[in-house]
Amino acid sequence: MFDSEDPRERDFLKTTLHRIYGKFLNLRAFIRRSINNVFFHFVYEAETHFGIAELLEILGRYIISFNSSIINGFALPLKEEHKVFLVKVLLPLHKAKSLALYHPQLAYCIVQFLEKDPSLTVDVVKGLLRLWPKVNSPKEVMFLNEAEEILDIMEATEFPKVATPLFTQIAKCVGSPHFQVAERALFLWSNDYIVNLMSDNVNIVLPIVFPALYKNSKSHWNRTIHGLIYNASKMFMEISPKLFDECTNRYKQSKQTEKKRQKENEDIWLKLEAIADQNAVKNPTLASMTKQSSLKRGQKTNSDVNNDSISDQDSASDIDEGDDVLTKDISRSNFNVIILYIILAKD
Repeated sequence: MFDSEDPRERDFLKTTLHRIYGKFLNLRAFIRRSINNVFFHFVYEAETHFGIAELLEILGRYIISFNSSIINGFALPLKEEHKVFLVKVLLPLHKAKSLALYHPQLAYCIVQFLEKDPSLTVDVVKGLLRLWPKVNSPKEVMFLNEAEEILDIMEATEFPKVATPLFTQIAKCVGSPHFQVAERALFLWSNDYIVNLMSDNVNIVLPIVFPALYKNSKSHWNRTIHGLIYNASKMFMEISPKLFDECTNRYKQSKQTEKKRQKENEDIWLKLEAIADQNAVKNPTLASMTKQSSLKRGQKTNSDVNNDSISDQDSASDIDEGDDVLTKDISRSNFNVIILYIILAKD
């Protein structure tokens, strides 16, 4: 019945199921299993269901008779059943195309799990990063919203465990050409609690995000992004000037090394082109065969126009012979070039 298209019907069902869960203790496990089955069916079989948001609200909504929400009512330490529900049911809900219809309720449920048991932070963050969208910018903004909610309630002891993978992804978002993604990522520096976490772990965070900040401070097309990057860079500079200077020098050195490597590759290709030109000059057979092949192709075209079947057969056979010799010469020349490239690469 939760799959009804009428939102009024789903709302009444939600209220009814809430009251049943709060008053009938022996039905709670059955209700949770039934909700799990609906989620499993939605994620792994059919990606259409109208009642996902309402079912998530049932899990996270405050129940007066229960004196808490369903998730907050779980006893500590959490049972394996509840951990499996978080990892195998709630996190995969991020994969659905219709995530925007229920994402606030889903994020709220996950945050409640982390408030209940902070040790689940690593599993949640890794699961979120594993499902992070690659080419869907609106969905990426939703993931950034959820990441901020998770960081906002994360304990300081758990932050270093997830800082490297999480801020590697955030650095990619800062460098995104889509200004809403970059803007939402840079808004993390407006959250005082997250800034404090970064300050306490600046040795981890700054080297990861610095290249994205430095590059986009000069190359991003949106002026708003420039201002946000300036504020973030200024904050890091005030926290640890020495580390900021080290990251600046390291980044400049890496760019110089990259340019040097690119110049070496270009020089190698120029040498290869010069050697190929020399081989073409030294090998007159190659040029003559090319000319002969083109002439005989022209003869074939003329013979087709004149409908001369005998001359057409002769020219076709000559072209085949010329093409065979030409192919052998070109293959030999390419082989020499490849050998030279291998020698230069070793040097």
